[in-house]
This record gives sequence, structure tokens and C-alpha cells, in this order.
Amino acid sequence: METRDMLWNGWGDPDRAAPLPEPVVTLLRDLLGVRPASAPPVALADVSVPESRLPPGALIDLARIVGDRHVRADRESRVRHTRGKSTSDLLRLRSGEAVDAPDAVVLPGTHDEVLAVLRACAARRIAVVPFGGGTSVVGGLAPHGVEAFVALDLRRMDALVSVDEVSRTAVLEPGLRAPAAEALLAERGYTLGHFPQSYEWASIGGFAAARSSGQASAGYGRFDEMVVALTVATPEGTLDLGRAPRSAAGPDLRQLVLGSEGALGVITSVTVRVQPIPAARAYEGWRFASFAEGGAALRRLAQDGPLPAVLRLSDETETMVGLADPSALGGEPSGAGCLAVLGFEGTAERVAERRAGAADVLRAAGGEPLGAGPGEKWEHGRFDAPYLRDALLDAGAFAETLETAAFWSDVPALYEAVRAALTGALTGAGTPPLVMCHVSHVYPSGASLYFTVVSAQGDDPAGHWARAKRAASDAIVDVGGTISHHHGVGTDHRDWYAREIGPLGAAVLRAVKDRVDPAGILNPGVLVPPETPETPETGE
Repeated sequence: METRDMLWNGWGDPDRAAPLPEPVVTLLRDLLGVRPASAPPVALADVSVPESRLPPGALIDLARIVGDRHVRADRESRVRHTRGKSTSDLLRLRSGEAVDAPDAVVLPGTHDEVLAVLRACAARRIAVVPFGGGTSVVGGLAPHGVEAFVALDLRRMDALVSVDEVSRTAVLEPGLRAPAAEALLAERGYTLGHFPQSYEWASIGGFAAARSSGQASAGYGRFDEMVVALTVATPEGTLDLGRAPRSAAGPDLRQLVLGSEGALGVITSVTVRVQPIPAARAYEGWRFASFAEGGAALRRLAQDGPLPAVLRLSDETETMVGLADPSALGGEPSGAGCLAVLGFEGTAERVAERRAGAADVLRAAGGEPLGAGPGEKWEHGRFDAPYLRDALLDAGAFAETLETAAFWSDVPALYEAVRAALTGALTGAGTPPLVMCHVSHVYPSGASLYFTVVSAQGDDPAGHWARAKRAASDAIVDVGGTISHHHGVGTDHRDWYAREIGPLGAAVLRAVKDRVDPAGILNPGVLVPPETPETPETGE
């Protein structure tokens, strides 16, 4: 299947980009002081990239491994593999700046080619950054402190290798994009059930490397829970992990690779559990008087059931703005209270039974049924929010997200602390924000919080956000939350991740990396805390 490139300086398909409705532009101007951008984004042809820093002969050596057609050092290929899709990443690209572009893009076609590329790069001290869909929003594609690096684009490794219908597992290659994986599995009657907001562009290897969590995680689980086996290429050789769904044969090394973000190896094969395509799906909306009341209702479902496949709750601000349904922006306000969206999947009988049981719980918790409309609108537009971010940037606004998770008893304090940190930091910078939040994933013991922040760009939007993000990250760690529930660590969260796991935990990670990657070429600076922490303000 053909693998398309995303918009180089934005999200997704350029044909789906759309301007903000005029009422939204007016609201942004009146409420937040947003003004049109001073200059339009530069054209791709005007983006500046540095001269290649690869040592002489490196491109020839890499071409011997993967073939001449699969080593690219042209400017456009390098720009398209520069950084990820955070707002700060996009602002830099829109201004024409790509100083940290890879020096070349290498496209291996097999596990053995990946091994050979890693060994060749280790011998020459060339850093390697695995590249799947390019959807990282935490600096996962921007290595630190490297002389030269190549982007290892895995798109040629895009096969559904096999399906074991007895065990209900499938072997997938890492460069397979999620929609293609679903299409190939559907031909056999199966689904992964994994639909994160990045679904249309993300890859199977990226899901595993970042511990992705899909919007139907309540029903299907996180991606790391779906993985039963992995093959990993490292400069020191191959790791084949996973002989059974569960094992008591020592610590589970699969869990070491899952979430490792290319810093400990390159995932070249993923074996996942699959499920039959559900015969019925149903979505619906419920309203609660407050975020606290709605959160208590979600906790009851998560702990005592019946648990829907999709279970989300927007706070008062997100509900008022209508962000749960981006296509409705500019229309009538969504009303007071907080909107919960539920989705049910399975047999028709199972869907009906769970809907009825959940309705009893939600009514008892103070919920008001809104019918199928809100849920179906969310389902229809659930992949649209990143396009909205691009439209906000075009209009002169700044928009970004962050997420975290905590145990249920800590969720209220975490919610208030992060909101206060974001509001205080951005207001103090002269760009007072609109801060919205929703519960995106639930568990018996806790839940995740996903924040969306919109403000005027101001004179230094990236700088304003960096300071606000630091304040929010400090608040997360201080209150007892995790620095990331599903976006990953990258370079942006690494220093707070070090605080989360402590000095001994960081030393354990460094020891593993030293063994599998003694030359330190695998995504340097990503995930693994250095022995001497960098200064967050300067990155030095």
C-alpha cells in the first residue's frame, strides 16, 4: 500500500485543511486578544537546511546496504523528516528554520538491513533516529548533541506478515500505517481496535515505541497491552522477545522495549492480539452538572462496570467551546455542564446490555442522557482536532496539548494544579489562555487528563509555551501524576521523567542503553536521562 507523507509544516492531509469559522476568529480576538499572524508560513522551497555533516563515504556505505533508491539526501526529504508535530516544531518549520534536519533519510526493507545500517552507523558514530509516521509531539525525533544523524524511515517494512486465527494474533511490520493495518486485518475479519487521534498517520512500530493509547482503550486496552511479541534490532544484535502471552521466566523484557522510543533499539516486528470486527457499534452522550460529578460517574463505571469501549468526559470549558466536536465550532454553544461520550462495541446483544447497564449507573450518578447525537458527532470528527490546531495557527493563535495520568484520589488535585500552572504562566507572559481538559482514558485505579491550551501567540510563542510547559510539568510531578500517559517522553519530558523514576531508575536505563548501544547512536538525548542533567531553560 502506498505510504503518503503528511503536510510538511502541519498535520495530515493538506486537502483537509480548512480556515476557522468567522465567529471563532471573532471570539479569539475578543476573548484572548488573538491577532492575525504577521507573516504567512514560508514555502517548502524556502526552508533552510544545513549542509550534510555525514563523514565522507557514509552515503555510499548506506546505499550498499539498502540500495541507491533508498538513501535520500535531498533537501525536501530532509525537511519532511525534521522533528515532529508539536506546535513548537511547526512554528519553527513555518518560519523556514530546519537546523536540526537529518543529514540523510535511509529506508531499509528488512530486519537484516536495519541491523546492517545500525552497525555501519555505529562504526562511524552516526546517530540513528527511527521514523514511523512522524507524529511525535514531545521531541522524540530531535536528537541532542549529535555530530550527524540519519532518519531511519521504516515505511518499506509495511507488511501484515501472518495471522494466527487459533491464537488470534497477527505479526505486523513496524512501518505499516494504522489504516493499512486495519484494512489488511479486516480482510480476515479482525481488528486491532486501536484508534488514537494520530491513527490516520501513525505506524505500528510507533504505537509500540511510544506506548500509544487509543480512544477505545477502555474496551480494547492500550497498545502495549495488545503486544505479545517483538523483534528488535540493536547495534549489538537482535532481541526476540515473547514466547507466550504471559510468563514467569524473569522480568518481561518486552516491557523494556515498549515505550523505549528508539533509544534502545529499532522495532522490526510486532506480534499483537487481534479481535473479531464487532457486529455492532453505538455512541451516545451524557451531561453532568460538573467535572467532579462526571468524574465520579466514570470512576464507578471503570471500577464496577459495565465498561464501554469508549469513555470520555470534557470539563465545563471544553464542553462550552464544543471542542469535543470540532466540526461544530462556530455554531451554537454546547451548553452548560460537562459532556461525556460513551461508545459500545460487540455483538448487538452485548452492546444493548452494556448500554442499559451503563445508563443505570450514569443516571444514579446524576447524568442526563443526550441521546446518540453527541456521541456520533464525536465519532465522526474524532481525528479532526489536529487540523483545528493548524487553523488556529493560521489565524494567529497558539494551540497546544499536554496529558498526564494519576490515581483517582489524586485526579482532582492534578486537574487543578495543571490548570493553575498553565493559566498563571501564560497570563504572566501577556498571553492569557483558554485551558480545556478531558478525561481521555480510564482504569479501575485511575484516569488520564488531556489538556488543550489556546492563547494569543505573542512576541515569542515558543518561549511562552516552554515556560508554561515547565510550570505544568513541575505541577504534574509535584502532585504525583506521571509526566506522560501516552504522548511519550522524547526530549521534552526527559528531565521530569528522571524525577519520576529517580536516580537509580535512570542509572538502570543508562546501563541497558550502554549494553545494547555502546556507541550511543540510537536517538541520543531521547528518553534516557544523562548522568548530568541538562538545564531545562537552555537545553545545555
